Parts: sequence; C-alpha cells; structure tokens
Amino acid sequence: MSVLAGLTLALILTGTAHAQCTQHSLRIAVIPKKNMGTLMQEYQPLLERLRSVLGMPAEIVPASSYESVVDAIVSGGVDVAWLGPASYALAYQRDPRIEPFASLTINNGYFTPAGHHYQALLLARSDMPDLAALRGKRGALSDPASTSGSVVPNAEFSAQVGMPLAQFFGSVVYTGSHDKSLDALLEERVDAAFVASVRADAYLNSGRIGRKTFNVLWRSERIYYDPYVFSGSLCPELKARIRSAMLENQDGLAAFLASQDASGIAPVSHAEYAPLLPMIQNRQGH
Repeated sequence: MSVLAGLTLALILTGTAHAQCTQHSLRIAVIPKKNMGTLMQEYQPLLERLRSVLGMPAEIVPASSYESVVDAIVSGGVDVAWLGPASYALAYQRDPRIEPFASLTINNGYFTPAGHHYQALLLARSDMPDLAALRGKRGALSDPASTSGSVVPNAEFSAQVGMPLAQFFGSVVYTGSHDKSLDALLEERVDAAFVASVRADAYLNSGRIGRKTFNVLWRSERIYYDPYVFSGSLCPELKARIRSAMLENQDGLAAFLASQDASGIAPVSHAEYAPLLPMIQNRQGH
C-alpha cells in the first residue's frame, strides 16, 4: 500500500506542476529605485524578449515601495521580481522557495567599480568636510527595506560611529527612493543622504551632479548587486525558459542594459546574498 500511495502522490504532484506551467502571462515587479514610469519604459526591451521567448504576455506590475514588491513575490502576486539584496533576504525569510537567478553586471563608474558589487555611500553637502561636521545635522534614508539606503547604513555606519544612526543625526527622514534622496540633497532639504553608489553614478552620468558636488564621507563594505528572483510557486519549466531568455543571446537586450548602466546579466544563487541574513535578523531583533 505504501508503494501505491507514493505513486499516487507523485502523480498528483506531477499534475500540479504541469497545471502551474499552463499559466498564460508573466507578471514582474521591480523595486522603485527611481520613478516607476521611467522604470516601466526602460524595461520594455526586456519585456519584449520575454514575450517572444515565452510566447505569452509579460508586464510590469507597478509598485509603490520595496515592501510592496516583497509582498507581491511572497504572495505569488507576481512571478518574477527585481529586488534589492536586503529585500530578497526579507522575502527569503518569509518563503525560502524564492530563488535568485540573475543579476546585472554593472558598468564602471566614478562611484562604483565595474562588476557585480556596489556600495552604500553617505553623500554630504560640499560644506560638510567630515563626519564631525555632520553630527546633529539632517540625514536621509531611502526606504526601510533598501539595502544601501537603510539596512546596511543602520548596521555598518552605526557600528563605525558607535551609536544608532538616528542618534548621530539631528533628524532622519525616509524619502522613498535613492533618487528622491539625491534630489533632497541637491535642494538642501537634507545635509546628507545614504544612497546606492550606482544611483550616484547615474546622476553623474546624466549631468545632474558633478564629481565634486557632494563629499563622500562614508562607504559600506561591498554589496552583491540586486537579484532577479523567481516566485516560490513558479514551475521549473517556466523558470528554465526565463533563465534562457535573460541569460542567453544578450545582444538583443542592449537598449535595456544601457538604460540600467549595465554590461550584461549574470547568473546568481542564494549564496551571494546569504551574508545579509544575519544583518536583517539582528535588525528585526531590536
């Protein structure tokens, strides 16, 4: 009877897997590192590639925050998500079936070296020459679930200055995105901001800032760049086809890669982001 029960269970599971693979569209969510309308426009070449390879509609589901993207991928509301490393760690805690499979390879920049890593930067107004001058001033973070805009600064910067980040600054605000933090700094609504080095490079490349517009007063340890992840409910066959669409024959993705200041897309796994899990757990324990 046990052998028969096992065969029956195997058939049920196989049937379930095949049923999942009959979905007729692909839903993708991306963290709002910049204006969502801009991101949706930039992602069109990648969506076209996915539609062509998968033979089904593919669309971006607009997101208002990092947390909303985490909720969407954990709940199965979307099939693929582009997450920050810390956002992935948060999602993984809620559903360990979520699987990172690809990450952009970053172009060389003034603030960011070429490759797979970036850093959190503390950028300050040019009249703030050092951390001593910044003590008690106005600071900006991006989103509570942002790796370089909140999680890493709260851990690493706080450890360096010997006190919680919120005590070091006179006031701290969450702006909602790295770009909004940079804008707040440009408009002198804050005195300093924690941002991703890649977003600082994007502002530099667009001419919105110069190399000497801000002082870099702190850099984090290297962080592996943002992963694309599969929902835990996505079937293996569709995962394999998505991998192929994004990781093979990337010449057709030149416009998308250029919009992301990237040179390619590389495979990744959980191992690249596992070091962030203790940082997330420690933060949640406070």
